[in-house]
Amino acid sequence: MNVDPISLDEHCLKILSALQHDGRQTVQQISEAVGLSPTPCWKRIKEMEAAGVIRGYTTRVDPELVGLHVSAVAEVNLDRHSEAMVQRFEEVVAASPQIIRCVSATGPADYILHVTVPDMKHYERFLHEVLFSLPGVTHVRSSIVLREIKSEVALPLGHLLGAKTGAAASRR
Repeated sequence: MNVDPISLDEHCLKILSALQHDGRQTVQQISEAVGLSPTPCWKRIKEMEAAGVIRGYTTRVDPELVGLHVSAVAEVNLDRHSEAMVQRFEEVVAASPQIIRCVSATGPADYILHVTVPDMKHYERFLHEVLFSLPGVTHVRSSIVLREIKSEVALPLGHLLGAKTGAAASRR
């Protein structure tokens, strides 16, 4: 699904970068970092929240320190892609706290899931009680993550900064 990007000026992009780096900053701190006074900075943040550009604020938790020692990537295939089957599968995914990310993909798998659990016994239980029990699931291929090399939540916004020149930089 392609959605046209919303028009953001250079200040908005700086605000987004600052918030992606540290979402706990005060409006005062952000305004100082981006070169705006607090009121226009706050208005831009509220506009981006209302437009859905800013989808929320969260805290990153170290999985190992909270006892989640196994991370798996599961590739799932369905035998049919009827609206009802897809909807049921996606509802179960949404309701499963062990699934921390799910994408519908092209290629050999219909869905790619990132699953986090305390240990292999919990992963086996998750497979049997959740994925294998769903009607229409024909194949699940798991890869256990040995080591995380990179995990970023901040989006790269540099492509938007290069496009902001002259009239294109004016606010909506």
